[in-house]
Amino acid sequence: MNLQRPNGNDATLTRNRSRDIVPFSGICTRCTEDCTGNCEIFKASMRGRELIYPEPFGDMTAGADKEYPIDYSHLNILGYALGAEAIDEANPDKAIFPGVDTSTVYGHTHPVRMRMPIFTGALGSTDIARKHWRSFAVGAAISGISLVVGENVCGIDPELELDNTGKVVRSPEMERRVKLYKDWQDEYGDIIIQLNVEDSNLGVADYVVNELGIETLELKWGQGAKSIGGEIKIFDLDRALELQRRGYIVTPDPSDPAVQAGMKSGAIRELERHSRLGFIDEEEFVRNVERLRRSVGVKRVTLKTGAYSFRELAMAIKWASKARVDLVTIDGAGGGTGMSPWRMMEEWGVPTFYLQAMAVECAMRLARRGEWVPDLAMAGGFSTEDHLFKVLAMGSPFFKAVCMGRALMIPGFVGDNIAGVLGHEGAQSRWESLPSTVSRYGETPEQIFVSYSTLQDRYGDAAKDIPLGAVGIFTYVDKLRTGLTQFMAGARSFRLDTLKRRDLVALTEEAAKVSGLNYVMDAYRDEAERILDA
Repeated sequence: MNLQRPNGNDATLTRNRSRDIVPFSGICTRCTEDCTGNCEIFKASMRGRELIYPEPFGDMTAGADKEYPIDYSHLNILGYALGAEAIDEANPDKAIFPGVDTSTVYGHTHPVRMRMPIFTGALGSTDIARKHWRSFAVGAAISGISLVVGENVCGIDPELELDNTGKVVRSPEMERRVKLYKDWQDEYGDIIIQLNVEDSNLGVADYVVNELGIETLELKWGQGAKSIGGEIKIFDLDRALELQRRGYIVTPDPSDPAVQAGMKSGAIRELERHSRLGFIDEEEFVRNVERLRRSVGVKRVTLKTGAYSFRELAMAIKWASKARVDLVTIDGAGGGTGMSPWRMMEEWGVPTFYLQAMAVECAMRLARRGEWVPDLAMAGGFSTEDHLFKVLAMGSPFFKAVCMGRALMIPGFVGDNIAGVLGHEGAQSRWESLPSTVSRYGETPEQIFVSYSTLQDRYGDAAKDIPLGAVGIFTYVDKLRTGLTQFMAGARSFRLDTLKRRDLVALTEEAAKVSGLNYVMDAYRDEAERILDA
């Protein structure tokens, strides 16, 4: 059985001519010399390296569609007919799902509380993050969840100011991003700034902590979408040369006369800016965490790691334990926001389900040895309330939250498009008019968004200043919260920290073997037999 077919996918705007395809190669069984396309090989014959990435780059998100042998759909959530945890008594008048507490806490000495056990993926130097940032930032803040500013935001800022040592003095784009979140933040959630190799070289940590009041920094080892540094596309030669001077890898080389000629003729339409690969060392890692706390003055340090092997995962959790890291986010293969090489998204790394199973094993091993276990979060393709329940129950008691990338971006797109059509100031829409999927509910924000009245009640006149993309995010998070409370009430758990691994069953023996969870035919078997034999 082939799990994924190459050579034709909507992500790269390609498709096979024939209905009959060789499963492994993805080439039509009958490939003719007069074919007019448009498989990936056909298109790559003309556009070459442009076919590595999903397109249109910067205007969409993309996620891998490979069907892994096991994923979270191979688990089911158990419900019970008795008991009630985290409430005073098992009383039908008290044990109601609206009363479930979905708040979570992460962090060591300076904990962060969130209204929901979710936070955004790292939204960094990509165009799509920049264009929709107001909605992403305000949406996360009013939802009471944390927001992660991804890598390279300062480094690609056209208005970046550096001192004579090459360190950041001012980044208007970073200032804008931080301010938008903080202006709407209450006692819940936090804004986290991610650091990669180039960010460290530019002195971003000192700048955002000392000048912008940031309390949490995230060291980045990698992500689930790719095993290389982050990239963006550049369409202007002068801009490419500027980023090259700032220390970034730009390919093809914009200083090469042949490349410059290609851009002038139109043959080369785009260049790529790449971040460098990072390399890890235990002593350096622990020392760096300590430096950020003592010398830079940050309150919390988190770690983001990718879909690497079991070895690197063990390093991440063990070293984070030694350094007392506040949160480790583990990103499984298949995730991403659409800026990664498409074939790498499909074929690289450990899939999310397997990676979490490994992480649980690592955490349990440290706990059995009496060692401190850092708070953990899982990322990699999550979008629904059952995903949240399964991750937190499977990872109990170590996993505190779920990182959601594309799923939290989509409501921002929807709301921003609506705002543009309705003529809201500063909003731009990719739609000419409201599609029937929206207009069926009405033509005003109050009619379209089911949660709009809630925001009006909370913020009063200030509600009109909330971008509709943020309203979309708030409304989506409310859906997740309501669905999660229903699952939790059915499992008779009325607070997140009462979820347990036994609340899940594996539907196949293979899923049980990988996850360590009970196979459905074995779950609660001992208790059932005692009842029957009594």
